[in-house]
This record gives sequence, structure tokens and C-alpha cells, in this order.
Amino acid sequence: MSVSPPRPKGPPLNALRAFEAAARLGGFANAAEELCVTPGAISQHIRALEAWIGGDLFERRSQGVRLTALGAEALPGFATAFDAMGAAVHGLRAAARHGTLHIAALPSVAQLWLSPRLPAVRAGLPDLRISVSAIESPPNLARDLFDLSLFIRSPTGSRGERVLVQDVILPVCAPDVAARLHSPSDLAGETLLHDALWAEDWAQWAEAALSETSLPNTGPRYSLYAIALEEARHGAGVLMGHQSLVQGALDDGSLIAPFDLPVPTGKALVLEHPAYHPPRADLARVMAMLGGL
Repeated sequence: MSVSPPRPKGPPLNALRAFEAAARLGGFANAAEELCVTPGAISQHIRALEAWIGGDLFERRSQGVRLTALGAEALPGFATAFDAMGAAVHGLRAAARHGTLHIAALPSVAQLWLSPRLPAVRAGLPDLRISVSAIESPPNLARDLFDLSLFIRSPTGSRGERVLVQDVILPVCAPDVAARLHSPSDLAGETLLHDALWAEDWAQWAEAALSETSLPNTGPRYSLYAIALEEARHGAGVLMGHQSLVQGALDDGSLIAPFDLPVPTGKALVLEHPAYHPPRADLARVMAMLGGL
């Protein structure tokens, strides 16, 4: 009778994924955000992995964690492996002619820039289902199952990026508010509306566009840019507009740019697809349509 000896067991895949994310991103909290779990779960996975190998992968300090020599030596191999797994999963979906296109976008971009353009995309590709996820941070397209991302951010020059438009900011407000603004210095007496994500917009614009006038840092703050825009439309105050997001309101006259003083932020509206393979035909068509709309 044959005897089947017990086989040694490897560590759980989730523990390896937790280690790679924490090592690559520089901390348990960042890894938890990317993997959609809690920092405590990341810590437990890594402790289990350390127990399995019999050595420490991270030094725990009051300021956070830092890779040990063992962890630093192991990271490149795992990063390459998980990148390859992501590429394989994307390839499998493409080969299966997956009928849904998944787009990740900054909430303000999804609401104010992407949504008005989707009807034309759907009309041009009626057999393609389009799913949009509004998230605050750009996804890792080498790992996450998104086909496209749309964010206002600094371009990196990666092969999968396409800069659609440079990010430019300028004050915008309702027509009745604009009627009493004769010079930029008049803004000092107005209610300034602030977006939580771009909290430095007013200071950046004032530094570039105003020589000696200081603007108050008070005024309502909004967690969603689209709400701040609606408030500006309703006359609640003056909003620092990102031109790509407010152009529709400027075109229909519901918002006015009282001063011709646009200031570039150094960022751009960036369209990106996974860079490790040419985009499939329907994805390429969507990218072309969004780039031309």
C-alpha cells in the first residue's frame, strides 16, 4: 500500500498579498486602503507570514513600520509576481471578450466631465456595458480590475497614460454675484467656497494671479466638488473652478468667470489604461471617443 507523505504547506495568498502591498506602499494603512481591508487585518496577515518564515519582515516603530533587510530582499520578487498575476487576469478577461468596461474616476470627474460624455460613447458602442466607480484615489491598474481611470493628477509619463487637458483654475460664480465683482480685490469681501480635496486652490490661484491682495481662508467647505459647484450656481459664493469641470456651466451661462486670470496647477485630466498590453479594440475606441469629446 502506497504511503502519501504530508506535503509542506505554503503561506496563504492573502498574507503574501498583504506583505507585498505594505512593503510597496510603505505602511499597513496604505496597504489596507488598496486591498479594502482594515490595517489590523494587514497586521495579522503579516504576523502570520512572519511566523511561517521564522523572521521579521518589518520593524515596528512608533512612527510606523519599516522593511527589514529580509523584507526588502523579498519585495521585488513578490511585486513582479503580483504584477504578472494582474496581467494574466486582465488577459483572461480580454480573451473571454468580457462585455463590461470598468472605469474608475475621481467623483467630480465622474459627475461633471465623464457623465455628460457617456451617452455619445454608449451610442457609438451599443453592445458595450460601461460601469463607473467613483473613488478618491487612482487605482493600481496593474492589479485592480479597472480598464480605464480618469483623474486630475500629475502625469507620470507611463505608457498607458493620455493627457486629455491641462488643469487650469479660475474663480467662477453665479451671474448676479459676478455683476458686483469689478476687480480681483473685490473677492476679499465675498464668500469663498472651498473643496476639501483641493483645499489649496484659492491660495495657489491668489499667489499666481494677485500681487498684493490676500484672500480670506474662511468660507464653506465641501467634500464633493459637484455640491460646491451647485452652491456657486445658486449664488452661495465664489468657487475656484477647475476649468475642465466647470466648462459646461460656463457654456450654459449658469456660472461666470468674472476675471480672465486662469492659473495652471501643474496637473492634468489624465486618462489611463493598463500599460502592459495594447488596449483591446472596444477599449481603444472608448479612449479615442473620450479624447475627442
